[in-house]
Amino acid sequence: MRLLADENIPVETIGALRLAGHDVVSASEADPGAPDLAVRGSLRPRAGVLLLRIVPKHADEVTDLLVDLLARDDLTWSDHLSVVGGQHVRQRPI
Repeated sequence: MRLLADENIPVETIGALRLAGHDVVSASEADPGAPDLAVRGSLRPRAGVLLLRIVPKHADEVTDLLVDLLARDDLTWSDHLSVVGGQHVRQRPI
């Protein structure tokens, strides 16, 4: 899966997602400090948006959560806003 990781996604998580076979572009690597246009801006994403509503104690929590979620085949990521709180996922079309 092709992903754009916002600046708040840990470097360790980005590396783990890449190792899991995902094509990840990191905002902190590509364009640090760029404004967030994914949902609130005037541009409509051509893919999906995944918003994490968790307060992790360690980067490993984010890594494990995302690797597990992206491996699930019961969720449709493209053209959806997905809000994740723990293992609970709410989705709506963009």
